[in-house]
Amino acid sequence: MQLSEEQLVAALRAGDEDAFRTVVREWHPSLLRVAQIFVPTRALAEDVVGETWLRVLGALDRFEGRSSLRTWVFRILVNTAKTRAQREGRTIPFSALQDAARVPEAAVEPERFLPGDDLAHPGGWIAPPRALPEERLVASETRDVIARAIFALPANQRAVISLRDVEGWSSEEVRNALDISEVNQRVLLHRARSRVRRALEDYLVPETA
Repeated sequence: MQLSEEQLVAALRAGDEDAFRTVVREWHPSLLRVAQIFVPTRALAEDVVGETWLRVLGALDRFEGRSSLRTWVFRILVNTAKTRAQREGRTIPFSALQDAARVPEAAVEPERFLPGDDLAHPGGWIAPPRALPEERLVASETRDVIARAIFALPANQRAVISLRDVEGWSSEEVRNALDISEVNQRVLLHRARSRVRRALEDYLVPETA
């Protein structure tokens, strides 16, 4: 039987091992993927996830239900991963999560647009993005291209697109887990999706031109 959120929290607080095993089994893969955004190795990511669960168990009595339990757990994971990354000396622009909208960055290369003084189409596309072939988008090699493109993104963009488009989180869940504003989440997601689309265009369009 599927437990409600209130029942699950109560079971975890009561030390129900079956409930804990179920949550770990369901959330561990996603927790590990998110942890790997912030730390350089899978081994460290595994350590971060383990430390996260210990912190979760120690803090369950303080869970107030202001967000979902899952979002709360991932928020603990992100904070734990940031601390571990700093301890390992890994430089990641975490501040850019907060100030993304203030950092100018072209999501699409400027040379793909007409110059602003073109009176007919000022600032318009030189060549609009082409429709990508759906039958190839689902192919395994295409998924590998997407995965590599996401991995190559700046950490802040990779965090947002991984949660939104890979894990299927809502905008609100991402904002709560990463502690960012709606504006910054939209900016980071747009930049990330634009870069991934460009990688797909480079891979797919030459064979469909």
